[in-house]
Amino acid sequence: MAFDPGRFRGLSGFRYAMRRFVAASERLSREAGVTQQQYQALLAIKVREGGAMTISDLAEQLMLTHHAAVQMMNRLAKAGLAARRRSERDRRLALLDLTDAGEALIEDLAGKHLDEILRHEPLLRRSLNQLKRLGSDSPPRFSSR
Repeated sequence: MAFDPGRFRGLSGFRYAMRRFVAASERLSREAGVTQQQYQALLAIKVREGGAMTISDLAEQLMLTHHAAVQMMNRLAKAGLAARRRSERDRRLALLDLTDAGEALIEDLAGKHLDEILRHEPLLRRSLNQLKRLGSDSPPRFSSR
């Protein structure tokens, strides 16, 4: 049984819209003076639920090693966008916070990123709807390997 051509069109359209968004996101981040990964780190620190974020949490969120997350935090701190503070419960833990400059930057970048997402939303929606419609007809024929 051959893979339905509509699935290829849906996958292609979805990937095209995502690549356009990623390219715009890279440009927006670069113009703001941060990398994509730094922007993602700022977002992760901003939205941390259930308390403050630790280096281990940041490493998990960004899929980095602990050492790489420490270096990321060092760069954010040097840029004045984030800061460490000691946990009152466990003095061994460093908790991560955004500085006022980090808060201002993330507000600006998040708004611009949302505009980009919404600009690409029609193609994303069409592609996802096509994939959902075709996905309900028969199971996909690819493995997770």
